[in-house]
Amino acid sequence: MSLTAMQEPVAAPRMAATLLPIMGVVFVAFLVIGVAMPVLPLHVHNGLGFGTIVVGLVAGSQFAAALISRPWAGHYSDRSGAKRAVVVGLMAASASGLLYLFSLLFSGAPLTSIAMLLLGRALLGGAESFIITAAVSWGLALVDPRSMGKVIAWVGSAMFAAFAIGAPAGSALYAGYGFAAIAVATVVAPLGALLLVAALPTVAPVPHTRFSFAKVVGAVWVPGFGSALGSVGFGAVTTFAALLFANRGWANGWLAYTAYATAFILARVFFSHVADTIGGAKVALVCALIEVVGQALIWLAPRPEIAFAGAALTGFGFSLVYPGFGVEAVRRVPAHSRGLAMGAYTAFLDLAQGLASPALGVIASGTRLNVVFLASAITVLGAALVASWLLAHPATME
Repeated sequence: MSLTAMQEPVAAPRMAATLLPIMGVVFVAFLVIGVAMPVLPLHVHNGLGFGTIVVGLVAGSQFAAALISRPWAGHYSDRSGAKRAVVVGLMAASASGLLYLFSLLFSGAPLTSIAMLLLGRALLGGAESFIITAAVSWGLALVDPRSMGKVIAWVGSAMFAAFAIGAPAGSALYAGYGFAAIAVATVVAPLGALLLVAALPTVAPVPHTRFSFAKVVGAVWVPGFGSALGSVGFGAVTTFAALLFANRGWANGWLAYTAYATAFILARVFFSHVADTIGGAKVALVCALIEVVGQALIWLAPRPEIAFAGAALTGFGFSLVYPGFGVEAVRRVPAHSRGLAMGAYTAFLDLAQGLASPALGVIASGTRLNVVFLASAITVLGAALVASWLLAHPATME
């Protein structure tokens, strides 16, 4: 494709119409991840008879594959075009569903069945990496460069919405039709998303000397590290809030998740443009401090209402920490390496999510449960310090 065929970035008034189809693709892709999340442990443990170690291995294989494939996904998106990378990701996601189905044919041979499940989860992790990395890069190329924060926030919102809807949908499918229904949905949904992708504009890759992954990591590691620290509050709420409520004898612990998710979505809807207006580092600094206050409230909460408020502040703060640091990451690389930059930046989040919950669990096992949120607050405070450093060392748009 010639350079003259490149799509021109669209202005702000048309941005929603431009991004919504890409967000739809991301939603479908992560919906197939979300539907399996609550039922995979049940299938592995109750259906195949394996213990918790194997359950963790099957669940973690997707995370590991996503992390490992980030550099490849970023390089491919920059070199071959974001649209093609999304197509590759969707086809891989559908193929993972086929491996789910094949694993059911060997339910009488649990070791063979679990091996196929592991391959399917690993393939889905690689697919997820290609889709989200390329989707953000695609959106950044199609809209006005002054709206980077909105792109990162909106595309990310589609991912979180898919997780939120996928979990109850997957539970209902599993209860009614078993794991076969999860497998079929994983095959079919990405193929349907391919029809949506076909109608979207292509952005031609720019012929240019590409940065190596190591060089891109060197450029984005500071905002990536800040985002990783800021995400610990998210992990603390999703993993330990319900346990804290049960430990205190408080009812309706699920409302902590609702408060978190509601504040998260409202922040994305009404304030996603702020990072583009005043700068990503400023937004990350303020919102990291809001998240710190939220975690501290949960730590000190004498009654459930205070913990609900802390969960809401945590959701509001983290919602804009990620795009705030993301804007800083993208501004530290040339436009032709944005796919690789987003792959490297997201890899820090992968690492944080993979390490934070076990580390907080170790803290919880050795002390009172609420101390987990104190440890999380101190960690998120580190994200505010990183944002302060970025304010003192501003990046210029390449």
